[in-house]
Amino acid sequence: MEIEAPLPEPTLPAELPILPVNEMVVFPYMVVPIAVGEEDSELINAVAAGDRFLGCIMRQPAPEQASDSEPPLHEVGCAAQLHRMMQMPDDSRRILLRGVTRIRIGELTQVEPYRIAKITELAETPADESDEEIQALRQSLLNTFEEIIELSPGMPEEAVIQALNVPNLSMLTDLIASALDIDIQTKQQMLEMTDVAERLAAVHKAAHEQLVRLQAARRVSADIQQEVEQTQRDYYLHRQLEAIRKELGEAGETDEITELRQRLEEAELTEAAREAADREVDRLARMNPAAAEYSVVRTYLEWIIELPWQAGSEEHIDVKEAQQILDEDHYDLKDVKERIVEYLAVRRIKPDMKGPILCFIGPPGVGKTSLGQSIARATGREFIRISLGGIRDEAEIRGHRRTYVGALPGRIIQGLRNIGTNNPVFMLDEIDKIGADFRGDPSSALLEVLDPEQNDSFSDHYLEIPFDLSRVMFITTGNVTATIPPALQDRMEIIRLPGYTDEEKFHIARNYLIPRQLERHGLKASQLRITPGALRHIIGDYTREAGVRNLERTIATICRKAARRVAEGETEATKIKIADLEEFLGHQKFFPDVAERITMPGVVTGLAWTEAGGQILFVEASRMPGDKKLTLTGQLGEVMQESAQAALSWVRSNAEALDVAPDFYEHSDIHLHVPSGATPKDGPSAGVAMAAALTSLLTGRLAKDNIAMTGEITLRGKVMPVGGIKEKVLAAKRAGLDTVILPEQNRGAVQDMEEDLRAGINFIFVDTVDEVIAAALKPDRS
Repeated sequence: MEIEAPLPEPTLPAELPILPVNEMVVFPYMVVPIAVGEEDSELINAVAAGDRFLGCIMRQPAPEQASDSEPPLHEVGCAAQLHRMMQMPDDSRRILLRGVTRIRIGELTQVEPYRIAKITELAETPADESDEEIQALRQSLLNTFEEIIELSPGMPEEAVIQALNVPNLSMLTDLIASALDIDIQTKQQMLEMTDVAERLAAVHKAAHEQLVRLQAARRVSADIQQEVEQTQRDYYLHRQLEAIRKELGEAGETDEITELRQRLEEAELTEAAREAADREVDRLARMNPAAAEYSVVRTYLEWIIELPWQAGSEEHIDVKEAQQILDEDHYDLKDVKERIVEYLAVRRIKPDMKGPILCFIGPPGVGKTSLGQSIARATGREFIRISLGGIRDEAEIRGHRRTYVGALPGRIIQGLRNIGTNNPVFMLDEIDKIGADFRGDPSSALLEVLDPEQNDSFSDHYLEIPFDLSRVMFITTGNVTATIPPALQDRMEIIRLPGYTDEEKFHIARNYLIPRQLERHGLKASQLRITPGALRHIIGDYTREAGVRNLERTIATICRKAARRVAEGETEATKIKIADLEEFLGHQKFFPDVAERITMPGVVTGLAWTEAGGQILFVEASRMPGDKKLTLTGQLGEVMQESAQAALSWVRSNAEALDVAPDFYEHSDIHLHVPSGATPKDGPSAGVAMAAALTSLLTGRLAKDNIAMTGEITLRGKVMPVGGIKEKVLAAKRAGLDTVILPEQNRGAVQDMEEDLRAGINFIFVDTVDEVIAAALKPDRS
């Protein structure tokens, strides 16, 4: 587009042919080429044959709804003069027009074959070019336009010279407005402005906005150019480096390095892991493959690539389905299963919940590990189990530093790599059996692993890159809490699993153990049948434990013998009755010996808690001539020995009330023995049993053979509460006892027990040793 110097204003006719144009605004004094189609041929021919004037009016934007009618024209346009007409090779024509002045179209006087309308020339309101503000705005517009020309390769530099030589402000604004790359409707608005000062401000604003866009584009282009140049430079330097290495006889980047780089690109790494991996792979590329450290770095990179930094299983938690799975996999354990389902329900509502870490504490064989497997199945997660029993090296948890030969990550990171997801159910078994020595304390290393507030950036000494363990569902197991450090216990929620009653064992064996062992031994249910009576005898006479592990081994023994019969060709089904147990399992191992052992004064039945659950124990007292010596045998611990001293002191101080000679100890020795001498025993809960045994010995009153007791005593004769009540009651039921003496303060623990566990047991709650003596011993001397 060009602009011509102003000529003497021509006289326009009162009516002009109207040429509608699309997406183009013709300004006065602007020379523009326009392509015309066949529909405008008659109009152009008429203009060329006449005074060569026409009106260029831009069409308004088409309406949103489609319409067959032609879009209306703007009211304001530009009168133009036809300069030249050219015939193109494709029979179309191109005309060259020169803008003359702004016009407003009025009434149409002709519609076909082309439109002719009455026109009105628009008079401009000139600006005061002597005004300082107008001058400053004009100069700023010229400077801006010059910068736009410099930043726009498609615009001729002569446009600046033209702008500097424009004789008046009106022509300057029209020239620059026509040259700007702005919205066509904005240009139309500028054409319609007759106030030159107003038009100057509008053109200046539009020019400034375009300059800002061009400068931003230039900066982006420069940045891209710099990146391209840097890439080309790096490529050139790498090629030079390869050539130098080749001259030195060193191989270039091997296929192995290329493969590692490709695997790193495909791996889903965290930002920290990617930075470390890129740094190490660059080191590896510069390293001689024969170097000793080469394999160390290669192994490290393999670990980084294969760890599930961001890969996890798709978790789904259906609370009802979880309850069903737990009921399918485990009999009873109502409180434990209820707590697990509550935990999963909260996880469903708040998936990003932190903690708690569940810790299952209970005797061996009660189903702690299988509970973890059930939780994994209920949530759709993978399951990992590692045993911490006997671990004494902190590096087993945190890994070894890479400076050591044969260094590896700790068991936590190894487990996650093997399973391939970062959100499994991770069971840490036997957490109560961790040791400590000069190599560190593994339980202290577990503090970070099992703390939901810290384990989102767990640092393994081998990796030295933070690894997010917050999505892992950690579950720990153990037999006792006494050996678990308090700081570690504080990070976990302890859930206790007591032993099973004989009735519970019967249902577990019938519904779970027998079908599982039949399958493992290749037997069908029709080939082996154990009668209910025989199963109860197996439970009571061959396996006396808190869990069901030995019970399952005993059932496996029967299955093996039945499998042998099948293998030898026997077709008749094997049916195990009570009379057949000795043939299949040998002689009976346990006998209800409470009544047989309590046949003389000085013997009472106590209750104890062990890692394997509750059990009964017999406290035996004997008196002989001597010089006031107290002998304690049966591998009694310090606390239990102190309980014996307290029991003797109480008996001596209450001798008269017990109808015992006050000087019974002057010329006597007392011997207290707790059988099963090979088993260490400790704890204060045998205090009441020792006091009762001494009283029975000295008074000649026989202890009742259906009663067991537990409780700690004081020198004042008070009975203090003890722990493990549920396990001890289970032990009494297994031994066939129907009465249990407990401290009064343990009444709540009994009320919290299941109804079927309390059934058949008469509980006597006592506050003093006198009440124990009255309930446990027969009134008459033997």
